[in-house]
Amino acid sequence: MVSVEYLQTKYPGAQAWAFGDSPELANELAELVSKGLKTASCGSLVSYLSENNPPSVGSFHIILDGQQKPVCVIRLISLQLMKFSEVTEDFARKEGEGDLSLAYWQNAHRAFFSREGTFAEDMELVGEEFRLVSLCTPENTL
Repeated sequence: MVSVEYLQTKYPGAQAWAFGDSPELANELAELVSKGLKTASCGSLVSYLSENNPPSVGSFHIILDGQQKPVCVIRLISLQLMKFSEVTEDFARKEGEGDLSLAYWQNAHRAFFSREGTFAEDMELVGEEFRLVSLCTPENTL
């Protein structure tokens, strides 16, 4: 297994983090990214603004699983500001979750943002699109 420290040397400035709010969700979403099925994500603008070093276009990110082990490296290719109620079917599909429908996306994210304490139909989101750069598997020499 490749270490976070090694990856941060290879990709200077890369932040290491996991998707979701539980180890199970982190595992599920990291797997979708590693398979190329998840190429987008979003977070509340409130959370984004509270980060010390918010993501920017071109930045590299080390995606961790639920056990905080590196799964892959992604590179952010776009950022967009949108309201929850304005998320499109296309963006929901790029998130790669469930049946890829907007209805699934809305239900899953309504629950997630409610747990976070930020949900509102008109809440602002930061939508991120990314591409998979590298997998962090023993077979992959990076």
